[in-house]
Amino acid sequence: MRSPLPVAGPNPGVGAQGRVSDNGGVLEMTREEFEELVAQALDRIPEELTRLMDNVAVFVEDEPPAGDPELLGLYEGTPLTERGEWYAGVLPDRITVYRGPTLRMVEREGGDRELVVEEVEVTVVHEIAHHFGIDDDRLHSLGYG
Repeated sequence: MRSPLPVAGPNPGVGAQGRVSDNGGVLEMTREEFEELVAQALDRIPEELTRLMDNVAVFVEDEPPAGDPELLGLYEGTPLTERGEWYAGVLPDRITVYRGPTLRMVEREGGDRELVVEEVEVTVVHEIAHHFGIDDDRLHSLGYG
């Protein structure tokens, strides 16, 4: 298992290393480059919100579970709005951003690195919103669907 990305702050030691396409021959971007985009998206979340985030870790995986191959991100955990007195001693919530489906979607749309940056940012905001208890219907109405 890979270490979680920081919720905020730079991801030192991550950068452009070798251009190896290991995502099925689609838009080329190393895992390290993609992780850096996720870290940058986290850095763009306002500090007022990141201070409120509690017990959550962010990960990058190459591919989602087999049953949902187009999934761009996933929030697993107990939203802040549902936590009560019982919430103690639990594992962190988990936000996962999936590299493969994101790159394939951008390539299908004829996009480039800038569209990858935009899609990663939308996905990160979407999953963090779930951490705050915002559901998919509301996110879609706000343009983060």
